[in-house]
Amino acid sequence: MSATPVHGTWEPEPAARWEDAFLSGNGHHGVLVSGDPDADRVIVTHHTLVRPDGDDGHRRPPALAAGLTALQDRLLAGDATAAEDFTDGRPLQWVRPFHPAFQLRLNRPPGDDTHHPHDTRRSHAPYRRAVDFTTGETTAARGDWTSRVFVSRADDVIVQRVTAPRLTLDLSLDPRLPGAPAGLRIGHGAVLAPEGALLTLRARYPGSDLAYTGVTLVAVTGGTVRLVPPGVLVEGATEVLLLTRVRRHTGELDTVAESRALRDLLDGTSHAAPYDGLLARHLTRHRTAYDRVTLDLAADPAERALPGSELLARPGGPALLERLFAAGRYHLLSASGLLPPRLTGLWTGDWNTAWSGAFTTNANLNLQTASAAAAALPEVTEAHAALVHRQLPDWRDNAREIFGTRGVVAPSHTDGECGHTHHFSREYPLHLWTAGADWLLKPLVDHDETRDAHDPRTTAALAEAALFYEDFLHRTDEHGHLAVVPSYSPENRPANASWGTLNAAMDLSAARHALLTAADRHPEHADRWRALADRLPAHRVNADGALAEWAWPGLTDTYDHRHLSHLYGVWPLDEINPYDTPDLAEAAHRALELRGAENDSAHGHLHHALVAARLRDGDRVAHALGRILDGDYFHASLMSAHYPHRDVYNADAAHALPAVLIEMLVQSTPGRLVLLPALPASCPQGELRGVRTRFGAVLDLTWRPDGSATAVLRPDRTRRIELRTPSGAEPLDLVAGEDRAISVPAR
Repeated sequence: MSATPVHGTWEPEPAARWEDAFLSGNGHHGVLVSGDPDADRVIVTHHTLVRPDGDDGHRRPPALAAGLTALQDRLLAGDATAAEDFTDGRPLQWVRPFHPAFQLRLNRPPGDDTHHPHDTRRSHAPYRRAVDFTTGETTAARGDWTSRVFVSRADDVIVQRVTAPRLTLDLSLDPRLPGAPAGLRIGHGAVLAPEGALLTLRARYPGSDLAYTGVTLVAVTGGTVRLVPPGVLVEGATEVLLLTRVRRHTGELDTVAESRALRDLLDGTSHAAPYDGLLARHLTRHRTAYDRVTLDLAADPAERALPGSELLARPGGPALLERLFAAGRYHLLSASGLLPPRLTGLWTGDWNTAWSGAFTTNANLNLQTASAAAAALPEVTEAHAALVHRQLPDWRDNAREIFGTRGVVAPSHTDGECGHTHHFSREYPLHLWTAGADWLLKPLVDHDETRDAHDPRTTAALAEAALFYEDFLHRTDEHGHLAVVPSYSPENRPANASWGTLNAAMDLSAARHALLTAADRHPEHADRWRALADRLPAHRVNADGALAEWAWPGLTDTYDHRHLSHLYGVWPLDEINPYDTPDLAEAAHRALELRGAENDSAHGHLHHALVAARLRDGDRVAHALGRILDGDYFHASLMSAHYPHRDVYNADAAHALPAVLIEMLVQSTPGRLVLLPALPASCPQGELRGVRTRFGAVLDLTWRPDGSATAVLRPDRTRRIELRTPSGAEPLDLVAGEDRAISVPAR
């Protein structure tokens, strides 16, 4: 039994459903591993695999700028449905869907046995499959048969090793996965090679010159290989090593060059065993990242030893939270590289991926990556930055075509390739959402603060966000305040008006934050942008004492909704907090109390918990976590679902949960540290190590059942901050390179 938290999970049975398959990934390639000794399946994915539809002309933003003034006139005059006509008439069009590539099939024919051809004992031997979060390896073992799989962050290759005495395997690349289009044109290749064999699978999309090709090098030790189309049959081996890559391309892929590159990997390791050499190179990147932060909730060692599925069946204990924290950081890291995580992370076993497996940017993406700065995963933020900066030209098109402005407007949905706004309809007028650029740049600002350095790309993008507001914000209300018109609060509407309206709280917060943050980085424009921010109206408190979702007088709140867009000023911004703006914080808390859960979307519950943590409400954090843990949202893989009862594979809960656990223990801004702001009674003691703060210090925190706590700060810069603990507030002076211990007395 473990005396420390478990950094992995395990199951006593192979995965019967792809949703329960253990996951590995490097932010480019991903795998879902079933671990079946007799009929193993390794589903291969890649971030670039989105299905083309040949309709790029309709993926341009709508050219609506000429009608903007008329729309603003109507909305300001009280026409509550005016924005419903602000469209080019196209039907709602989803982004291109993310899909799996194929599955590696590893079948052991009946009679292949490590003891005797007719010995049936192998099916009764002890079985265990596991995933080690510290290494990224998934393993499975029964008797003398073992399988180990990982996806290398160093070499961008999927590596699998299968061992057994007298091993016989039927190997093939199989594109037949649920939802695969009938018109997918498949070409198989299998040739013998000095190492063993080379398998290829080319899939060309219907009606497109785009294709993707999988290449697997099969290296065999101690056996023979013969061609059995569409794959090969390995007989009498002691080890089979598989190296796999997927490429999306036009025309034909040079598979000879791809196979040569895979052979070079085999030849390039200094270890006698190529698998171990490839793993060692991978670990220098993966383990280094994973080990930076750990959470220990002093769970019972007996519970820590349980399979993940058994832990999920007893959701009240700290052992489950420990494992979900570890799994969340592991999966988030594994899904982030070329791009940040999609709605499904980096994984799916079905071509009919819910909501196209898109990057949904008006809530889900930022919630999934919410822990990146504090949980010391700059790899995640760098992947997020790659998505943002790659799409800035499209964001400029959105601003120009829809609003007639300079600067940038981000889309609410993207497939990772196209950043144009084209996903909208009457009920989801997402083309009216102007807060997206600030929302998506905020994690990059947080990242810069943790390292005390400004990424020049982020600084330039912030200026473009400010330029948009400089051109867009020119209409005023009767008091002379600027009006955000049209305005949209994802994905809600007032009870007495249509979706497109005026002065959504999120839009006000985003405009103010974008202008002030850009001003801080661009002194040459600072006076102008700060003056513009000062002209924005204040937030409104409604008749219920709640922060109104729309600051425009007369608009009535709709409380039962999964999104909490109006509380953007609380989380992730620092605009509204209990210390500087206590009255607004109280109104925000009232708004949180009144908010329903609508359809029990996982992202709604965890967004609720993040806001509650900022407002120092530990009971509400615990309640929101309880809704997730008691609602059967997690598969045996510890990947999550969007709805209760494991309905719709989705990474929101899995990836966002670590952020909730950190925020209830530690919060930071460039000038403030808050310790134990919202500790639930269910976590009376524990230790959180390695957290990064936004004032440039690494923090280790230990807390005890009597309410006392100790924190050790390791600052990399000298500054004075404000320290907030349950005991009160005080200034704290930090000196670069000098550890600073903080004691919180018992209650």
